[in-house]
Amino acid sequence: MSEDTKVQAELRENFGKGFARRLRAAGKIPAVLYGHGTEPVHVALPGHQVSLIIRRANALLELDIEGKNQLALVKDVQKDPVHQIIEHIDLLVVKKGEKVTIDVPIVVTGESAPGTIVNQDANTLSIEAEATHLPQNVEVSVEGLEDGAHITAADVTLPKGSSLLSDPEVLVVAISIPAEEPLEEDEAAAADEAPAEDAAAE
Repeated sequence: MSEDTKVQAELRENFGKGFARRLRAAGKIPAVLYGHGTEPVHVALPGHQVSLIIRRANALLELDIEGKNQLALVKDVQKDPVHQIIEHIDLLVVKKGEKVTIDVPIVVTGESAPGTIVNQDANTLSIEAEATHLPQNVEVSVEGLEDGAHITAADVTLPKGSSLLSDPEVLVVAISIPAEEPLEEDEAAAADEAPAEDAAAE
């Protein structure tokens, strides 16, 4: 665990929208920690620090809750749809060495053959990975691929210790040549002439 993921969490015993609003006004984010059959624990997190951490996919926090350390995976972030302010975070209790299920973003790298386009059909893959070694993304290279080439989930190289949960046959990327759309010149000309005829009639 790196230093930037160590977060001081404050236990909170007050709930409701009004209290949550006051927390956010004080630069803190309300959150709930649950999992492993434990009772949900309601905490307040430092807003700026946590906002930076959760920019990464599948962020793992090392919480310090009144001197007790607890690993937690960010499962859900609720934001205000207009202002994009983080309103609430759901955290899942995890233990070192434990495998967790996550959806990991797919990043396409490289350039396909000249004249072809890359069609990305899947943006994430569901995988199982060790909680303390969660990948931020998986890369798929399309370098030099020709028309008709395709990459399925089974073709994607996963980080060491991870296993694929998505259907191996799921199409991730397909390479094709863009279809040329014929110019409908006659129709366009007719559309241009019609207003002129209408004006003449008036």
